[in-house]
Amino acid sequence: MAFLTDEKLVIVGAGGMIGSNMVQSALMMNLTSNICLYDVFPPEVGPVGVAEEMRQSGFVDACITATADPAVAFTGAKYIISSGGAPRKEGMTREDLLAGNCKIAEGLGKDIQKYCPDVKHVVIIFNPADLTGLVTLLYSGLKPGQVTTLAALDSTRLQSALAKKFGVMQSKVTGAHTFGGHGEQMAVFGSAVKIDGKPLYDIVGTPEFPTEEWEQMKKDVTQGGAAIIKLRGRSSFQSPSLLSVQMIASVMGGEPFRYPAGTYVSNGKYDHIMMAMDTTLDKNGCTYRVPQGTPEENAKLDASYEHLCKMRDELVTLNIVPPISEWSKINPNL
Repeated sequence: MAFLTDEKLVIVGAGGMIGSNMVQSALMMNLTSNICLYDVFPPEVGPVGVAEEMRQSGFVDACITATADPAVAFTGAKYIISSGGAPRKEGMTREDLLAGNCKIAEGLGKDIQKYCPDVKHVVIIFNPADLTGLVTLLYSGLKPGQVTTLAALDSTRLQSALAKKFGVMQSKVTGAHTFGGHGEQMAVFGSAVKIDGKPLYDIVGTPEFPTEEWEQMKKDVTQGGAAIIKLRGRSSFQSPSLLSVQMIASVMGGEPFRYPAGTYVSNGKYDHIMMAMDTTLDKNGCTYRVPQGTPEENAKLDASYEHLCKMRDELVTLNIVPPISEWSKINPNL
């Protein structure tokens, strides 16, 4: 069986619903013949059971290992996807997870620096992903283009909502992207959206799609994660699993990732922050462009950035990260 690579992929949080789904997706997509399942749960109740079930699924050409030992997990790793944080529960915002999950991200970054400093790419998906990704990057010592966060769910939710509204396949909805933070302060950009080739903004404000309905749709998209919790009784796990595996596949040499990713930005206007940009994610890592929309959309992006800065600065107050002026002492790439 042909794999994209034989290099080691580590799934962090592999004993959970997101992590176990990531393992299965990675194996079904033939990403690598070398996959390690890591979780802090005792092996007998976490990743070992997942590994055993994957073997019983008939993935006979892959070496599947499982461990609760970070030294075993990360040594030799070239690619990492981490869902290893506390899950979001009903009534919680992503921001409610800030302190606890950012401490977990600090530990992950330090493990990367200690055991696999030559890792090629890391994808962070546990919330609040913009901040956990930033903390991981800081303590890992990696370059900005080597660490990305899952932001695509917001764009796929927008694409899905528009496809349902107009009764078309999602592939007929193009340019449906959100930028900035992965949270309710995200910036929803509609100016580049086309519905089966027709600009969305030629339709908004008509009887077919009144402005009020579009405004409500944007609000619903920003609260899409909470809606899934109410519908399913738990936070999203299938969609983040697949999208994050597609992200790591792109840097392994697979198809370039087609949705925005969260990436480190420090360009004068937006500085020392992780946020969703107009990204290209491929075998060269992550590069980005600052998205340009309408004045209103650009203002929303600015507001999202300010919201992220407040959370980042709270991490300084909590002593999880030092003041920005000292970051380069920890990671010379920042």
